[in-house]
Amino acid sequence: MKKILLFCLSVALLFSSCEDMFEPEIENNLELENAYNNALYAQGLLLNGYTRIPTNSWSFNDVATDDAVTNDRNSSLLKMATGQWTAMNNPLDQWKNSRSALQYINQFFAVADSVQWAIDPVINRMFNDRMKGEAHALRALFMFHLLQNHAGKAANGELLGIPLLLQPEPITADFNQPRATFEACMQQIYSDLDKAIELLPTDYADNNPVPSKYSGVSSDDYLRVFGGNFMGRMTGRIAKGIKAKSALLAASPAYNNDGSTAKWEAAANYAAEVIDLKGGLRILTKNESYKDLEWYNATGGIDGIGSGDNTDEILWRSNVGPGNDLERNNFPPTLFGNGRVNPTQNLVDAFPMANGYPISDQANSGYNPSDPYTGRDPRLKIFILVNGEEAGVSNTKINTSANSPTIDGLNKIERSTRTGYYLKKLLRQDINLNPSSTTTQKHFNPHIRYTEIFLSYAEAANEAWGPLATGGRSYSAYDVIKAIRRRAGVGLSNGDPYLESVKNSKDAMRTLIRNERRLELCFEGFRFWDLRRWNSNLNEPAKGVSISGTNHSTIHVENRSYQPYMIYGPIPYSETLKYSNLIQNAGWQ
Repeated sequence: MKKILLFCLSVALLFSSCEDMFEPEIENNLELENAYNNALYAQGLLLNGYTRIPTNSWSFNDVATDDAVTNDRNSSLLKMATGQWTAMNNPLDQWKNSRSALQYINQFFAVADSVQWAIDPVINRMFNDRMKGEAHALRALFMFHLLQNHAGKAANGELLGIPLLLQPEPITADFNQPRATFEACMQQIYSDLDKAIELLPTDYADNNPVPSKYSGVSSDDYLRVFGGNFMGRMTGRIAKGIKAKSALLAASPAYNNDGSTAKWEAAANYAAEVIDLKGGLRILTKNESYKDLEWYNATGGIDGIGSGDNTDEILWRSNVGPGNDLERNNFPPTLFGNGRVNPTQNLVDAFPMANGYPISDQANSGYNPSDPYTGRDPRLKIFILVNGEEAGVSNTKINTSANSPTIDGLNKIERSTRTGYYLKKLLRQDINLNPSSTTTQKHFNPHIRYTEIFLSYAEAANEAWGPLATGGRSYSAYDVIKAIRRRAGVGLSNGDPYLESVKNSKDAMRTLIRNERRLELCFEGFRFWDLRRWNSNLNEPAKGVSISGTNHSTIHVENRSYQPYMIYGPIPYSETLKYSNLIQNAGWQ
């Protein structure tokens, strides 16, 4: 399968070189006719969608929130967070990338039914079904990213999405199209995903039975199209995951104008469908220490992943490949890294004590400001490198104090931490960056993790039914959060009395769920979007710590400078200049 994908992707790249998908060269228009007689060409159109998936790479937009800062003074995200975010300067823009992907996918739809995928008519139909199922799921995915980045309210208060384009745009097309309503875009996403679920198998596997709709097809012929060779491409399971993500966005306060409980119920049910496919809460309650928390390193099983395989924590991911770029960017400078992403004191303070109590509850938590990292939620030291902890293949003790004798100390050099903390999550500590003995290790990017889906269910179920009700499922929001905290090692010795104290209050449980989401998904590109969809404060100043002996003093590191209208991102200024029907979101120029 790996060889097939590499070959097909190389073909796809041949068609990704045009500078502007919406003003294609004449020869590209003529070449589209070749798709009718060339199945590989037609598949190349589809594969261009896969190459543009936004989560193929890390954005680390956490550094534009209260969770982190960067020591890269030229960072576009730093500039965005400190007052330079405009419709002309948007480092999170998805307009060009995702609209280009939609153009390729719509071109694929235009030719798919006329392509000869195989000589045998039944096998030809199966290939066409699978390819179109993938295309429907991809179109929904890119529409989700466009809504997340660019949906917003017009000056008259109407919630708008994007221009709803379901046909390819030739050079003669009328590009001056208005934005559809947010709700119309959501309905199109759901329609595409339902079609994908209908056309695709739940998973690709070599023991899949032949479904009744392909009656008379041999098992060998069926697996030729839907077998394990195609793991990693869109499936029914992945489509359901995208549906859960999309529904949570639509139910959230920034997009749910009337506070509809029905939208929260839909989000909870769509997430539950994915969870039930995985066996309920099984992967949260199995006793395997912190394996699933460290899905990105050897402990989490990454080294044993075969082609297309997933560990229990991963629903869908990018390809696995060797590298050390993450470590080179984020290891402390004594480990030959650039220390780019610096977690904040704000985030550190969000981790509770191991007994489950927030550190602000000094009467019950046992928190000691002079010894702040002892007795904490184990996730703190798994995800964040704190002063005095060991890191790297050489188990080097990292000193981040203000008077550190090493360049790892607070603000020592340009590559040093600005907050007193370094990133640990996502980084493989078994990598050596020493120029004389540099090594690499396997990495991948998760597109969807099951923990994200569990947290989505908890959030939506709590809003729809309250903390303890199940909505007809076998688990509640409380059950999910309890399992997530126990997996992390929180409340194991005392039954988690803090959780028990909030389980009868929707408001208190909401606060806890949002905090658990902040911790579990930190540095994976969720915090920025979550704060916006919750209508939360984007301007919480980023804080750090200055350590001298046992004294830990909180310091101010960086202000955030967002305006209220920035709950929604802008339509690119250049696009609104070109097209009079393309209404800008309120507040943006």
